[in-house]
Amino acid sequence: MSGVIFQEQVIPMIIDSHTHAWPRWPYEPPVPDSTSRGTIEQLLFEMDQHRVDQAVLVCARIDHNPDNNAYIAECVHRHPTRLIQFADVDCSWTDTYHTPGATDRLARTAEECPIRGFTHYVRGDDDGSWFLGDEGVQFFQKAADLKLIASLAIGSHLQPVLRRLAERFPSVPFLCHHMAGARASEQPPHPRLKEILASARTPNICIKMSGFHYVSQVSWDYPYSDCGWIVRALYEHFGPTRLCWGSDYPVVRAYMTYQHALEAFQTHCPFIPEKDKAEILGGALHRLLAERSGA
Repeated sequence: MSGVIFQEQVIPMIIDSHTHAWPRWPYEPPVPDSTSRGTIEQLLFEMDQHRVDQAVLVCARIDHNPDNNAYIAECVHRHPTRLIQFADVDCSWTDTYHTPGATDRLARTAEECPIRGFTHYVRGDDDGSWFLGDEGVQFFQKAADLKLIASLAIGSHLQPVLRRLAERFPSVPFLCHHMAGARASEQPPHPRLKEILASARTPNICIKMSGFHYVSQVSWDYPYSDCGWIVRALYEHFGPTRLCWGSDYPVVRAYMTYQHALEAFQTHCPFIPEKDKAEILGGALHRLLAERSGA
């Protein structure tokens, strides 16, 4: 377990697995602080306030920010010990989504940016056929060759496709965003959650313990007590070494503070032992990242 020694105690490392940063706020409605709300300085301030050691920047070249990969690369250059870049490669909002040439675009992005992973947001109506076709297989073979982590925003209906992909590329860690799309509102027999839990049998599929505000039936209802049964199910199936806490900052500000995003997991999931919480808060992701940096 990584950490630092302080007064003969090991202080666990905390790594935020899911953050964003933009020099121009991309969302509607407009905000009065559009040129500062999403900047890297805001994220670093929150990290410092709450003793978060590092953060993964999930790039998103969305409205007003087509240069987000370049912006984050420059931020990582300035703060190499605090920030890790997962570049936007052919996400659902791009013109290149699932078009020919994806493998070359991934390789070019890896040459241009200091990445240890990439992010790929999948359209809700996607049937998953691209992932198992020639283009998708070549794309993920390149990810394996480059030793990259695949950070995916993917619907639960595509978990069977993800399992087949992960089995084909066992060296690629597949990290699903925001509890893999689980929802507290889902009624028994919980088909969405069952598909997610079935992926626990595939050892290189991991889950971000982020997005409590998406999973909950009420997005602002901190501490999101209705999410507890989902967190418990994910913990019991995937275990602490395949779960990674994330804040979703700064998007999360519409629902709660950065501290709330941390404490929703750290304080309000008492059924997880402290040792395992330390793994989920940073230990698990630290090892995944170290394996991809030669550390």
